[in-house]
Amino acid sequence: MKRTVNFNAGPAALPLPALERARDEFLDFAGSGMSVMEHSHRGKEYEAVHDEAIALVRELLGIPASYEVLLLQGGATALFAQIPMNLLDKGAAAQYLVTGAWGEKALGEAKSVSAMFGATVSVQSLGVGEGKEKSYTRVPAPSGVKVDPGSAYLHITSNETIHGVEYNVDPSRAFPATGDVPLIADMSSDFLWRPFDVTKFGMVYAGAQKNIGPSGVVVAVVSKSLLDRGRKDIPKIFQFRTHAENKSLYNTPPTFGVYMVRNVLSWLKGQGGLAGVEANNRKKAARLYGVIDGNPEFFRSPVERESRSVMNVVFRLPAPELEERFIAEAKKQGMIGLKGHRSVGGIRVSIYNAAPYEWVETLASFMEAFARAM
Repeated sequence: MKRTVNFNAGPAALPLPALERARDEFLDFAGSGMSVMEHSHRGKEYEAVHDEAIALVRELLGIPASYEVLLLQGGATALFAQIPMNLLDKGAAAQYLVTGAWGEKALGEAKSVSAMFGATVSVQSLGVGEGKEKSYTRVPAPSGVKVDPGSAYLHITSNETIHGVEYNVDPSRAFPATGDVPLIADMSSDFLWRPFDVTKFGMVYAGAQKNIGPSGVVVAVVSKSLLDRGRKDIPKIFQFRTHAENKSLYNTPPTFGVYMVRNVLSWLKGQGGLAGVEANNRKKAARLYGVIDGNPEFFRSPVERESRSVMNVVFRLPAPELEERFIAEAKKQGMIGLKGHRSVGGIRVSIYNAAPYEWVETLASFMEAFARAM
């Protein structure tokens, strides 16, 4: 079977070895005569998978004992509301630093929750323009971030999938330093593509379907001190402490999704850990940005160089008609997922961990030939 060259933004490509492992174990998991999907989430067979997934996240990131690793449901979008529900008391204030569409969505939910709880939300937005013309082209330098020391937390989106801007790719655009204010990051589209210091954050969370597994699972890494601060007057299912106290088994988890996350994490470990994964990801991004910058009359990146995403490479061609032709001809050559998000148009190439360098080389060569032919 020939694998499609899949640049979808999410759900995205999964590593072939992780899929092959699932195929081989699908009907008979661990010699049990049952699929992992048929096992009780309280049984030893599934719990071994669950525990291994959590342990691999800890190992890959070097997470200290002062942090919990949670496996949650509802997608990262549910956490947009769940975070302020847990952390905003009456009279409290949260800060949101918005660098793209997903930050806007997180902000919208925080405003709704804060209005119910008698709290407030302050916003620092890097968007330029209004409505459909609004654009995001950068993340701020740390010196440009205003942190109110009285805030309950400061929320960022580490990588904006739609707009292709990312923190901490260039040293001049490092994650903001927030002092005693907990820094919370939605890392849905760039979790585990590289090492990072978890202790600089109060919480990071990521929907699995872009970079570490299938849809249906959210991985969250939360400091115990932040868990202790969480409200106790909201329903238990929405309290992060509930899931921490029950090892993310308070209710039935998405067992097959967690199983697949385990497979992907195991594969990541085998790639030389996150240092090896980062080297390959930067090589992929450098190849594509090299083509873009090498053909400025034909390809244009709208993102400031220091903020260019390693995970989602976005660019424009001289006319929408050319972009449509580019996408159609690429599809004929076995490449899919290149159409930019409907809100911004253009081209978007999602090169998450599972996308091998060979796929990127195939696209880069196609881009060079396409530009020459025009």
